[in-house]
Order: sequence, then C-alpha cells, then structure tokens
Amino acid sequence: MSISAKSIFKLTILVGFAAFFFSGCATIQDERLANQCSSGLTTAQAELEEAKLKGFSSRVAWTKAAALLAAANIQQQFDKYPNCVNKVARARYYIRRSQENN
Repeated sequence: MSISAKSIFKLTILVGFAAFFFSGCATIQDERLANQCSSGLTTAQAELEEAKLKGFSSRVAWTKAAALLAAANIQQQFDKYPNCVNKVARARYYIRRSQENN
C-alpha cells in the first residue's frame, strides 16, 4: 500500500486548517481572559479605594487585597490572565471582608 502525493497534500492541508482553527480558539479565550483581568482589576482597585476612604474593620484583609491586586497587575503584564483573574477574585473577597463590620 503506497500513499499518493495527492493524499499527502490533502492531509497536509487538513492538518494545517485544523491547527489554524484551534489556534484561533485559543486566541479568543486569551482575549476573553485579558478583558476579564483588565475589567476586574479596574473594579477591584475602585472597591479597594472606596474601602480605604470608608475605613476598614480588618486591616489584615485590606492588606491582603492590596497585595493580591499588585500581584494580579504583574500577572497581567506577563499575559498570565488566568492567574490574574484568580487573584482579582481573591482580592475582591478580602475587600468585602475588610468592610464586614463597617
């Protein structure tokens, strides 16, 4: 059984198309996470500033939130969007905790 040049050409085209298609899906996911990271950082920074202005009952929670947001900002700069989104979510949790008794 021999493989013809035409079959190899078709297979090459098919593999190339599949690679192009799947790389496009990864790009869409990265863009979505990048937007989620960016908007989350903006929102969390505003919430942190508001918590600072209102006063906070837990300095430890507020400090943890500030540190997580700084780390998320660094993750964003290195295009580590899943890590950024995770840190923003954790920071927002600590921001809420810092306001519990106010």
